Amino acid sequence: AKDGEIFKVGKATFTLLHTPGHTLESSCFLLKDETNKNQAIFTGDTLFIGDVGRPDLAQKSTEGLTREKLASYLYTSLREKIMPLDDDLIVYPAHGAGSACGKNMSSETFDSLGNQKKTNYALKADLTEADFINQVLDGLQAPPPYFPKNVKMNIEGYDSFDKAMSRGNKALSVEEFELVANETNALILDTRSKDDFAKSFIPNSIFIGIDGSFAVWVGTLIPDLKQEILLITEKGKEAEVITRLARVGYDHAIGYLDGGFESWEKSGKEVDSLKSITVDQLIEVKALNPKTKVLDVRKPGEFSAEHVEDAINTPLDFINEAMGQIDKDKDYLMHCKSGYRSVIFGSILKARGYTKLTNIEGGYEAISDSKAFVLTDYVCPSTLKA
Repeated sequence: AKDGEIFKVGKATFTLLHTPGHTLESSCFLLKDETNKNQAIFTGDTLFIGDVGRPDLAQKSTEGLTREKLASYLYTSLREKIMPLDDDLIVYPAHGAGSACGKNMSSETFDSLGNQKKTNYALKADLTEADFINQVLDGLQAPPPYFPKNVKMNIEGYDSFDKAMSRGNKALSVEEFELVANETNALILDTRSKDDFAKSFIPNSIFIGIDGSFAVWVGTLIPDLKQEILLITEKGKEAEVITRLARVGYDHAIGYLDGGFESWEKSGKEVDSLKSITVDQLIEVKALNPKTKVLDVRKPGEFSAEHVEDAINTPLDFINEAMGQIDKDKDYLMHCKSGYRSVIFGSILKARGYTKLTNIEGGYEAISDSKAFVLTDYVCPSTLKA
């Protein structure tokens, strides 16, 4: 499709607007009704509610392409293709809060273009290109590793969704599941709730729950897009998990446990668990052994804002670096904001032989609510000491 190309859908039409910046091929679609009046614009990753697409994800895909160049393209795209449109146009972006495609996206799913011109920093009429570039690049964290790989896939091609679904949507009995796990290098991925996983799981399986930031953590923690994956899901969610994996380039799910984890448990096969304690129990543990180390697996920015005194920041994003600093023979308590990331952290370390980790239920939210711990914004060293 080319810039300005028109597609008819019933009585409505869509006009493709090429808006490079987030990536070179980024595009928006302008919807017109049967009277040829502009009604809405589907902005993809170009314009979000309260933000714009980060311009650093595609820079590795083309030689000489820098994030500054992409930011310059984005500035031009916004001013030439989107800002001249009517204020009453409804903006529908591809993502909202929680996506790694932008910095400060709103949780709102749509807004008028006119309101975005008033409230979105990137659409300020008097914003110079130099100031735009500085603002859009300021504070960007390293992107999940799968982003540049996805850009490359979009350029070079990938398996069809039907092929990925056919490959992954295979119900395996307990015996078949165990046989495939033993005969391949498949990763066993458990996507149930964090609480269910912590109570009981298949040994050496990794938790990344479908109800959390699933795509982001899959892309961050599974480096190989062609990694074969065996799935443990809640009953009825098998196709959803396979679909969401494929959407971020993981097309090599090779089957799921028929009947879910319950079938494994009923068969009498070996199971494992992740030790967890409540905040009340945490108070008792710290009273008995004040030197027990607390691992805070949140992002550095969250940790810097406020954390438990003497806690060690070991972000989940950098788990490989953190792992080398953790003594397998010592006890550790761990937490994130609410429990999702710390269970992921614990599952990965447990699969690698770390057995003395205890998860704090409810995470930092529960700890801060208890008022029983000293909280500080002092940034402790991000390394563990013997």
